[in-house]
Amino acid sequence: MASAAIVWDENLLGYDMGESHPLTPVRLDLTMRLARELGVLDGISLVRPVPADETLLAAIHDREYLAAVRAASAIDTEPASELPSRFGLGTVDNPIFPDMHESSALIAGASVAAAREIVEGRVDRAVNIAGGLHHAMADRAAGFCVYNDCVAAIAWLLDQGLERIAYLDVDVHHGDGVQAAFQYDPRVLTMSVHQHPMTLWPGTGGPADVGGPGAEGRAVNLALPPGTDDAGWQRAFHAVVPSLLAAFEPQLLVTQCGVDTHREDPLADLALTVDGHRAIYRTLRDLAETHAGGRWLALGGGGYSPFRVVPRSWTHLLAVLLDRDLAPETTIPAGWRAHAARLAPPDTPIPVSMSDDGHGDASGDAGFPAWDGEVSHRVDRALLATRRAVFPLFGLDPEDRRD
Repeated sequence: MASAAIVWDENLLGYDMGESHPLTPVRLDLTMRLARELGVLDGISLVRPVPADETLLAAIHDREYLAAVRAASAIDTEPASELPSRFGLGTVDNPIFPDMHESSALIAGASVAAAREIVEGRVDRAVNIAGGLHHAMADRAAGFCVYNDCVAAIAWLLDQGLERIAYLDVDVHHGDGVQAAFQYDPRVLTMSVHQHPMTLWPGTGGPADVGGPGAEGRAVNLALPPGTDDAGWQRAFHAVVPSLLAAFEPQLLVTQCGVDTHREDPLADLALTVDGHRAIYRTLRDLAETHAGGRWLALGGGGYSPFRVVPRSWTHLLAVLLDRDLAPETTIPAGWRAHAARLAPPDTPIPVSMSDDGHGDASGDAGFPAWDGEVSHRVDRALLATRRAVFPLFGLDPEDRRD
């Protein structure tokens, strides 16, 4: 059984963009409460993070941007209207909130702390569910993300001497900030499985986007059509990702585990279930064992159904990471349901089990069936576009379904 660390502190709830903002910290609090009530965290000592320091933040973000975030955090003395718009601050997506710099730095520090637990040999796996802020760019906030903790953790790992890191993003939105940070670095393979950019913000991450000069093939984008369900998602994922991981041979797997792929998520259009998320996490664990020596750093991400989806999906993530997998039919404790009902909008149905009664991994075989010369299914077209763009750069045959 692999060892694992959970990085958590109540202060991580301070990343709060406001009561009406989709990225509510309630989803994190409810996740930790549910994991505790189900016994997932029994006997686990939580790792307490410290904020990322100026040196680390300046390695991944422009100093002028860092200064703007610090100024914005002092909202009593620096009105948002005076901030240059180029920093992406003070917008509907990225509103100013108290202690914005401090809470953002703590999330980045938490992801680095999780990476440190692995690199220093205390555990094989570690998770920061508050992390996964993958849209933040070097010079601006974007998509609810102020500092990019994913980039911070990977940059720190590279500084420790790692030479091959695979980053795998299963959020419904393209992992654009992470790809941008490492698009010219052949040491980092960024893979993003997301809704097609023609149908969803940020509008990037097409299959032809394969990395910059000197790092061709180090960016992999699998763009799925709206309506893709558990079976289609698994079909596409298994036709692309395992072969590339085997070819790249990473020393550590970093995953961004956004759950806004769910069929009930209000901000996107894929159709996965909580059961599908559980299957994804179990697949990620297997891939880390097979291709990364068991070393797996898991981060949170998007997910905007805070009462029905996020707590269940990420409790499954914590359970899988700890090798304490929960059966889908597990009943949710009455105490948690009552607490969630008090916080939720009126008439919100609170789930009673850890399942949506879905099959999760009902894709059949891990690849795809023999072709008849016509790839008609939209998911097949998506996965083939990615294979044809990237596989030859790794010496793989995109038409060989054994890959």
